Amino acid sequence: MATDSIKEGSLGAPTRHPLNQNEPIFWDEDDLNKELERVYDICHGCRRCVSLCNAFPTLFDLVDESKTMEVDGVEIADYSKVVDQCYLCDLCYLTKCPYVPPHEWNVDFPHLMLRAKAIKFKKGDTRLRDNLITSTDLVGKVATAPLINAAVNAANRNSTLRGLLDKTLEIHKEARLPEYARPTLRKQVANSATSQSNTPDNPKVLLFTTCYCNYNEPDVGTSVIKVLRHNGVEVSLMAREHCCGMPRLELGDFKSVTRLMEKNIPELYQKAQDGYTIIAAVPSCVLMFKQELPLMFPDDERVQTVARAFNDPFEYLFKLHKAGKLNTQFKNELGSISYHVACHQRVQNIGPKTRQILELIPGTTVNSIERCSGHDGTYGVKKETLKYANKIVQPIVRQIKQKEPDHFGSDCPIAGRHIESNLDNGKHHEHPMELLSKAYGL
Repeated sequence: MATDSIKEGSLGAPTRHPLNQNEPIFWDEDDLNKELERVYDICHGCRRCVSLCNAFPTLFDLVDESKTMEVDGVEIADYSKVVDQCYLCDLCYLTKCPYVPPHEWNVDFPHLMLRAKAIKFKKGDTRLRDNLITSTDLVGKVATAPLINAAVNAANRNSTLRGLLDKTLEIHKEARLPEYARPTLRKQVANSATSQSNTPDNPKVLLFTTCYCNYNEPDVGTSVIKVLRHNGVEVSLMAREHCCGMPRLELGDFKSVTRLMEKNIPELYQKAQDGYTIIAAVPSCVLMFKQELPLMFPDDERVQTVARAFNDPFEYLFKLHKAGKLNTQFKNELGSISYHVACHQRVQNIGPKTRQILELIPGTTVNSIERCSGHDGTYGVKKETLKYANKIVQPIVRQIKQKEPDHFGSDCPIAGRHIESNLDNGKHHEHPMELLSKAYGL
């Protein structure tokens, strides 16, 4: 008896295909629309992802309000409304969709959205605001410059100026914008008198500081450095660091992504060749080097080598622990921690390494929250999407309020800040590395 080859779901391990952005078909808008219709139809028939973000409710509303109540009743011009709501958290691919490759339906919703964003960007259909807020290196350098730094931070707190920013650039006047630090993390490390022993036996780590930790929350980066050095790890920085490219990728600006790759990869590749493990304290930056760049440049051995050398900080610490090299002599108990697991850390498929390390601390309990925070770095500041970002984060906020923990935070400091803003109870988020540093008494 013949069996139907189409299966409900797949038992194969999920895999990602290269983006193939250099193929002409990738940029064919008619082909894109056919693929959007195909995938939208599969999503409409499934609807498992309705609770993840606003992309899926937007799609399902378009379908349900159409004349046919099917995808064929949705205007092609409205397809982009779904694309605009996707901020590439990857959770649909990771946690919900039963039709991801190797399933024959080959649904990779985030990367289809990425393709649509790239075509949109190439057509010039991008706002000045979006180009500005994804230029993190440029904005960071300007905002941390002498004299300008204090003015920028004051302007971010001024309701009149925020109202003007709301009207002109459509950056929501109620969105909490991060402070810009001076000196930056890289300057603090360069000026630091902290010494470390350099011996051939010491493990070596290159810290990719990231735009956010460098310009906005340097304490996260200094905590990483202190924890690693406390564990006998030599820590170095790049001679010249540039944005990882994730903000520009999410905008669909592949040319800028390529340019930034070509600036970062040579030094990172050399460090990887020299035996360094590379880490970064922002999961999106780690994912950029681990997954997105390798899928964009599958034939570039330098990119693949860097991907293999890149670790999440707690992934690296767990490796030390497994090798019996992690210092577990903690001086301070932390009590209860509500810990938000960042989406882009989950996508790395490394397991609950942050929680496992924090649970080594005596007198410490960890409640993990595996829900998207909804911020994304830019989605949570735009005038048209802040309300959705604040809605998406509410399940996390409710759990933290119910638990009343001694500490709360996220591997993603941007998510942590967004959670803090929505809690609005006077308590501050703490990155897990800051908590670990506190437990060590550093």
